[in-house]
Amino acid sequence: MRATLLPTPKAPPLTLRPYQAEAVDAVYRYLRDRDDNPVVVIPTAGGKTPVMSTICRDAVQKWSGRVLILAHVKELLEQTADTLRRVAPDLEIGVYSAGLKSRDTDHPIIVASIQSVYKRACELDAFDLVLVDESHLIPLDGEGMYRQFLADAKTINPNIRVVGLTATPYRLKGGMIAKEDHFLNTVCYEIGVKELIVQGFLCPLKTKAGKIKANLDNLHVRGGEFVANEVEAAMDNIVLVQSACEEIVELTQERNSCLLFTSGVAHGQHIARTIQRLAGQDCGFVCGETPGLERESILRRFKAGELKYLANVNVLTTGFDAPNIDCVTIVRPTMSPGLMYQMVGRGFRLHPDKTDCLVLDYGGNILRHGPVDDLKIKEPGSAAGEAPAKECPKCQALIHAAYATCPECDYEFPPPEKEKHESKASNAGILSGQITDTQYDVYETTYCVHAKRGAAADHPRTMRVNYRVAKNDVFGDWKSEWACPEHSGYARNKFVAWWKARSNEPPPNSAEQAVELADAGALAETRQITVRTVAGEKYDSVVNYKLGDKPPRLDGSEERDSNQPGNPHAWIDDDEIPF
Repeated sequence: MRATLLPTPKAPPLTLRPYQAEAVDAVYRYLRDRDDNPVVVIPTAGGKTPVMSTICRDAVQKWSGRVLILAHVKELLEQTADTLRRVAPDLEIGVYSAGLKSRDTDHPIIVASIQSVYKRACELDAFDLVLVDESHLIPLDGEGMYRQFLADAKTINPNIRVVGLTATPYRLKGGMIAKEDHFLNTVCYEIGVKELIVQGFLCPLKTKAGKIKANLDNLHVRGGEFVANEVEAAMDNIVLVQSACEEIVELTQERNSCLLFTSGVAHGQHIARTIQRLAGQDCGFVCGETPGLERESILRRFKAGELKYLANVNVLTTGFDAPNIDCVTIVRPTMSPGLMYQMVGRGFRLHPDKTDCLVLDYGGNILRHGPVDDLKIKEPGSAAGEAPAKECPKCQALIHAAYATCPECDYEFPPPEKEKHESKASNAGILSGQITDTQYDVYETTYCVHAKRGAAADHPRTMRVNYRVAKNDVFGDWKSEWACPEHSGYARNKFVAWWKARSNEPPPNSAEQAVELADAGALAETRQITVRTVAGEKYDSVVNYKLGDKPPRLDGSEERDSNQPGNPHAWIDDDEIPF
């Protein structure tokens, strides 16, 4: 059964970032090619809402479908609905939420609180597509609210499809959320934190040392997490609180907005009082028991920059959007890599008044789980394995386990069997990989068609570009990169930009044609390249160039720009419904 819809006015496509367009395309391919349910993974602040908006618009306007977006908290529900209306004002969007006193049921797109609708699938009628925001909160076993609603919704429309969207595709218990025997089955698209930081879409992170760490050796684990009252007892130590707050105030003198995650209500209030005394200014505090109006007032002041410090207990991890946050302080341990990620993620957003976000970890979380861009997820029943991060005994930097030499002080680590645990407070190296950029003069450039080893015959080929450079005054070193004329989405867009910077010829559609044109002199001379090396990564990458002038067209015709901007989903047949 499909709802009868009134025609919806057409609107220009949303302007998506390249990776967002890739995510949308990946969802459509998955829904056409498979019968189960995909997950899209985009980091916190990476922009899931434009992806959802595009899918909603296509579902309603191209395929006459009906979409339900499920959220789990009031703030996230409001944020999703408001953002959808802002980026896609032509879409008819209703809200079903008891907390927001709205019970819309007949719109082509409904944003709903799962708490309000999990028993009301029949009241809402048939949907073709369900988008679940923060989908790591779907229970992996038992009859949770999501499972109950989606089972009833499938009774109404057996062909309903579900797409999960999340920044953290794993749970405290159960490991990865996308598994063959789970409700969500496969991650169809994922882009990482580090990649978006390098591309300028997320805020860079940096860390400093804590002087004293709590003794967590005697903590017990219950239900996959540290026992709450034991955690608070360990962290709410007068010496630790005083030391941590002194350091927080000292290190945030030039910071604008500091968000603190504490271990419990008493601990959070203790932190807030101590910071207020040391800093000489208010430190807000919110928890689950904070009255609604008081909480809204505190959050408004913090977002407006009127309140520099804000401590909280388990309420501002998901769905809290304050781009002005330029310091995240974690004064609690957690066994959950997803929770650690969500806490750090509050500082990912870009803001005109910040150049980076300072992360202070007093709970040993990075040592436990690894850098935020390379979290190690332990599946139930698996062995503990090697620690994903390690602490430098010389400068107390906390770095990725792959380092043989500390990037901060050049300390050389002994072989693994000789390493000893150090108990000193650590710097939190929140991102893996030290980046080194090296410029080389290019003395020769060659081109060839490259086929991926072991790939199917119809797999897209690439054009391998080889640069001969000097290393230690010897002109025999080669650096390579791969251009992707036969790919789609972000890789194709990147190739088109690469080609247009060098040539007046139209960008070719095959690697063979690209090599032929390059060998014929269609590309500008590459005189210098900048090669980026990242510690712990296998391959270097070429990140910048110094080029000569573009050569004239090979056929002698006038130069023209053949690359008009197009719809990133132009390959989609409007009649080919993906769900």
